[in-house]
Amino acid sequence: MATLIEIEVAERTSRRIQRHRDQSETPAGKTFASFEFDAATGVRKQQLLSLGAGGEWIENGDNLLLFGKSGTGKSHAVAAICHALIDAGKRVLFTRTIDIVQRLQIARRDLTLIGALEKFDKFDLVVLDDLSYVRKDQAETSVLFELIAHRYERHSIAITANQAFSAWNSVFPDAATTAAAVDRLVHHATIIEMKGESYRERSAARRAAKEDPPASA
Repeated sequence: MATLIEIEVAERTSRRIQRHRDQSETPAGKTFASFEFDAATGVRKQQLLSLGAGGEWIENGDNLLLFGKSGTGKSHAVAAICHALIDAGKRVLFTRTIDIVQRLQIARRDLTLIGALEKFDKFDLVVLDDLSYVRKDQAETSVLFELIAHRYERHSIAITANQAFSAWNSVFPDAATTAAAVDRLVHHATIIEMKGESYRERSAARRAAKEDPPASA
């Protein structure tokens, strides 16, 4: 009987983890096992693994900010952290920043913004991928600040961006909102700068080398 109970508990846990993984929208396959740590200049493997284990930073609602040019592995790194957190029993949501901004804009239009923000409270971590691609001249992005302020010191946010804070005036409605958003994000945050070559550039170079072998002597 004890063995059957253990099996049932294990199966329920497995189903719950898979359900949370599906609901998280985290890219499949973007795990630590497939991450090229050797090519990720400026990144310490143990630091990423520690973030994936959860612990105080998630419990305290601290943030994670990853910067670097396109193709350096920011999204893969944070996705791997998400998968590890899910395995550890945490709930996460991985979303493109522009997608969540659009969702919150609709909620504001429908006068349901507060309720929409509260729905995200069930997630220990919300990932805002590619924040730099959002532009304030494309749509009203004050809702993005509302999300950051709502989660401040309560639940964690992870952000990937290919531009430094100094360029974020192109994202938020005005300089004051930009400063307030940055202040809340960095107050309790781990900041990682990803350097090195673009993964896509490296892949293209490898393919080119295979297709054009050196001439025989």
